[in-house]
Amino acid sequence: MAKRIVIVMDCGSTTTRVVAVDDKGKLLAQASQPSGPSPQKDGEKGWLVWDVDALWRKLGRLSRKVCADINAKNIAAVTLTTWGADGAPVRGDGSLTHPPICWACPRTEPTAEAITDKVSAWELFRTTGYQIIAFNTLLRLIWLRENAPKALDNADGWMMMAGLLSHRLCGEMSIDYTGASTMMAMDLGKRTWSPKLLGLAGIDASFFPPFVESGDTIGTVTAKASRATGIPTGTPVTAAGHDTQFAPIGSGARTGEAILSTGTWEILLARVPDFKPNKAGFNGGVLIEADALPGLFQPQLLMMGSGVLEWLAKHFYGELEKSSKLYKTMIGDAAALEPGAGGVSLIPSFVAGTGPTKRHNTLGTMLGLTINTERGQVYRAALEGLSFQLQLAIEMLGAATGFEPKGIRVVGGGSKNDLWNQMRADVTGLPVSTIEQKEATVLGAAICAFVGTGVYPTVAAAQKAMKFRDTTFRPSKQRDAYQALYADYKALLPKLKPHYT
Repeated sequence: MAKRIVIVMDCGSTTTRVVAVDDKGKLLAQASQPSGPSPQKDGEKGWLVWDVDALWRKLGRLSRKVCADINAKNIAAVTLTTWGADGAPVRGDGSLTHPPICWACPRTEPTAEAITDKVSAWELFRTTGYQIIAFNTLLRLIWLRENAPKALDNADGWMMMAGLLSHRLCGEMSIDYTGASTMMAMDLGKRTWSPKLLGLAGIDASFFPPFVESGDTIGTVTAKASRATGIPTGTPVTAAGHDTQFAPIGSGARTGEAILSTGTWEILLARVPDFKPNKAGFNGGVLIEADALPGLFQPQLLMMGSGVLEWLAKHFYGELEKSSKLYKTMIGDAAALEPGAGGVSLIPSFVAGTGPTKRHNTLGTMLGLTINTERGQVYRAALEGLSFQLQLAIEMLGAATGFEPKGIRVVGGGSKNDLWNQMRADVTGLPVSTIEQKEATVLGAAICAFVGTGVYPTVAAAQKAMKFRDTTFRPSKQRDAYQALYADYKALLPKLKPHYT
């Protein structure tokens, strides 16, 4: 019998997981641990980096636990997804010349402000599909050239986080299209590097390993990696990459559905056959990345998601922060209230320069607080603000691409909150669907690995073999109230612009 299990190492910026997935899409075993960046030991206050050695040890522990719960002889492949934008310079043996700078590190904010002295924001968008955001990888490369040049001079190449960790599995260097498209360094329409942009950091295309497509075999698990992970020596290591691009494949999204990938960040995206950057998309804050499948692109809006709720939980529900009752309590408090959260409004633009409010320079804002305001009102206002942000993003994505969604497929951690899903439907006026199997990114990466190793001939064949049971939330009688509240929210944004400019 053919080997029918894929091990997916799903490394998020807050949680690291290892999951065993069979050929019918069933999760056979999984294990997870919290993750996060660390202060740079020799850096300035506030500088954050990733400890790749610690992350690899964590993956090894989790993988050994998962492999102990399955028949490891049936593993067809191992694949790896991570967040985007972060990477590091490496020597030929994969050792780092500088730790990966975290997307949350503030050191490249001045670099982001200065880059338009060299190239316009429009040219950057027209070439790469990316807006100027302080964590863009190209800005990290420029920062290293200007502040730690030996890190680049002593390196033989650069890999993104997925490549750094895949190298620990198989000893081969690689860079996948999905991760590379998050770097603001590609000529995306041509699916290759931009010589002009790389030149800003004093490097060229030879600084990067060969591109790999999703599902391609990078190498095989080494004996050393096998001892660390429990995965048999010789198992194919297949390419995945930036987690967001695999969620549509694993979600069973229908034609005409927009996909909302939810977690600390939310990403609203469509899948289109052409790379067509335009001024509407540029002005609206749209990003465009390479899809996991060749020939497709993903125009999208990147915006704060559950990161706002995590902040709120820490500061308003601190006594429950480590309790299993935390989210049940928060949701219960919010569900007891009517639309409008008792007059409290929250704009969830907690990271400058991102999301559909970018053109207004908006930051996170709360309004309508009184001496009697309760924390449940703030939580409900956050859910409503995030839902309004979603509707604004839908409008901007439509203006940029002409895409008018017939529904929204929600995947990721934020899909588990039924109150929020109903709000999304009421605010947008669209059916909002979630799948029974919540791990769409994991499933999408596994599908690509199954196809790459010959278990299935095509992605469509793999999807057909897996049953996607979904739940749909339709607009309720609260739709009218939310239309009025959304109009107020939308009118507020330009009024706040002078305050934040």
